[in-house]
Amino acid sequence: MALSQQVEESLREAQEDLRNALSFSSRTEPPYVNKHIANILAEIENLVQVTELVENIDEVRHGLKGNQ
Repeated sequence: MALSQQVEESLREAQEDLRNALSFSSRTEPPYVNKHIANILAEIENLVQVTELVENIDEVRHGLKGNQ
């Protein structure tokens, strides 16, 4: 099941905020803070991308079942 539009938009907005935080933290915070912010950004992107991938796989699986 794909993410709802509202959830995906909220995640994208969170990414924007985190990019902003990363920009400021890169100048003032220790490196481990930057690393963790960057990890959170990557996790959000992975969540959105893998959800789309799983949905595509499910569509192919259901299509194959229908052809049998």
